[in-house]
Amino acid sequence: MPDRKVGIVQELWRFPVKSMAAEPLQTVPVSWHGVAGDRRWAFVRPGMERSGFPWLTIREKPDLWRHQARFADPENVESSKTLVRTPEGAEWDVADPELARSLGEGVRVIKQYGGVFDTFPLSFLTIQSVEGLSGLVGQSLAPLRFRPNIVIDTSDADSFPEDRWVGAILRIGTLRCRVDVRDKRCVMVNADPTGGAANPEVLRAIANERDARFGVYGSVVEPGEVSTGAGVFLENR
Repeated sequence: MPDRKVGIVQELWRFPVKSMAAEPLQTVPVSWHGVAGDRRWAFVRPGMERSGFPWLTIREKPDLWRHQARFADPENVESSKTLVRTPEGAEWDVADPELARSLGEGVRVIKQYGGVFDTFPLSFLTIQSVEGLSGLVGQSLAPLRFRPNIVIDTSDADSFPEDRWVGAILRIGTLRCRVDVRDKRCVMVNADPTGGAANPEVLRAIANERDARFGVYGSVVEPGEVSTGAGVFLENR
């Protein structure tokens, strides 16, 4: 039986700095460490270095959403300087101590070539799931609120189709990846990346109706390249 096409790539996103604004992509290589350049930097809260979750995120500093990170050399992101434009319009090298000081007393930055991920290096979300959750919340939500790498528009009429992909292998462009687990969500999903007011009903709906899970995490089986518009195929088991 041939592989089954389940959708197309609608959006591609990279987050050069954990919890800062996303960078839209048209085409990107994906290695064992995920999308090239994704979450390579993160800021650490003072006194939290030995904790299980030391990162400074929009939970502690909501305007991190408004800090825009980019690579000075987008063709060579792993060795490129990373620049961050603040909400006030200043642009700093991500490693400049002045940027860390602007984020809070004692905050410092780290770089991790394998990416600063909470669990797995890839995150997937379908347009159909976002529409389904929007119906539960009573508000039109954007996929970017949930910080996915790959947003898929599926041929499935039902909401939350990616739940059924857990354990399966997806082929997207020349990338092969495994869908490992459903994504357990936290209060960060209440924040609106477009600048609107936070909405606690978003997490409440995910917790009450979705067992706190929304979208899925995955890992790389065979590195490759992904582009918007690429077909997404579920490999025949």
